Amino acid sequence: MSNRIRIFLVDDHDMFRDGVKLLLSSDNIAEVVAEARNGKEFLEKVGEVKPDVVLMDISMPEMDGIEASKLANEKYPQLKILALTMFGDEKYYYQMIQTGIKGFVLKSAGISELVKAITEVYKGGNYFSSEILYKLIQNIDANKKNGKESESHLEKLSARELEVLKLVASGLSNEDIANQLNISLATVKTHRSNLLTKTSSNNTASLIMYALKNKIIEFT
Repeated sequence: MSNRIRIFLVDDHDMFRDGVKLLLSSDNIAEVVAEARNGKEFLEKVGEVKPDVVLMDISMPEMDGIEASKLANEKYPQLKILALTMFGDEKYYYQMIQTGIKGFVLKSAGISELVKAITEVYKGGNYFSSEILYKLIQNIDANKKNGKESESHLEKLSARELEVLKLVASGLSNEDIANQLNISLATVKTHRSNLLTKTSSNNTASLIMYALKNKIIEFT
């Protein structure tokens, strides 16, 4: 079906890629239209393929997902990358977030969660599996205990900015936020830009981490 979400799957394990393709073949929402075994191969193809969403493994030979995502987002800033991760990759989470990815989904996720993650990212939102959010919060708590917590800028945020931040952290797109708050799309974009500056965040995923750390949203 031509109206399916076009997926570029990047992973060095043939069996895993085959499994994802098989899962999505039974679904009418998304399909794998391109594959790569490493970040280098992905960068060579992505400009021609122009996928809707990229599923990016973190640990790969030749070029890993961190470097590939960083380079791809620098060249194609509108690219929507969803990181594929497994338990044990926690040390890479923040590095991946800094590259501008849109979220994380566990490799062990079922078809329903995978499709949900793909759909959310395709619509302009972010997606973090609950298990990954739990790990991120554990890391945040550990940093607090070690005295590494960064200074909070909450006092600099207006009531409206906090409202927008909560909705951003809930995974809503700019359009959804504009509709929910009954404000213009341009106003939402202005608020998001101000939030990035005031919280010293470089992207939406970083904003979500800020909201978690400062308990603007709670993990459930």
